[in-house]
Amino acid sequence: MTPPAAVGDELAPLTLPLTRTLIVAGAVASRDYQDVHHDAEAAREKGSPDIFMNILTTNGLVGRYVTDAFGPRAALRKVAIRLGAPNHPGDTMVLRGTVTAVDGDTAQVRIVGANGLGNHVTGTVTVTVPATDGREADR
Repeated sequence: MTPPAAVGDELAPLTLPLTRTLIVAGAVASRDYQDVHHDAEAAREKGSPDIFMNILTTNGLVGRYVTDAFGPRAALRKVAIRLGAPNHPGDTMVLRGTVTAVDGDTAQVRIVGANGLGNHVTGTVTVTVPATDGREADR
């Protein structure tokens, strides 16, 4: 896999089925025990049609998306995201990214993750991919 390297390069989209398990497990793994992330009745009482994904899970998925695209040497330097439409179980989110700047071994990527309600997450990710010196191939 060749990582994106030039301004305008698009990352391959990532389609994520939004399961109840993904939403609840992400909240628990990030120690976010707010009831709207695991209790459908409580979420409805607070005005939501169902549970919804927390920002920490979204942040992790965005990070995974970018590092998968740039390869195992990629290191996230900055993640600046904003949430929009909630991710509810039964929907699908598609993450897309476009390289907007490149400076040496560092790239900035514009991220959009959309679901059936609209844009769930938008923002930018700065990623560094250190150049190899060729010795890795000898290992």
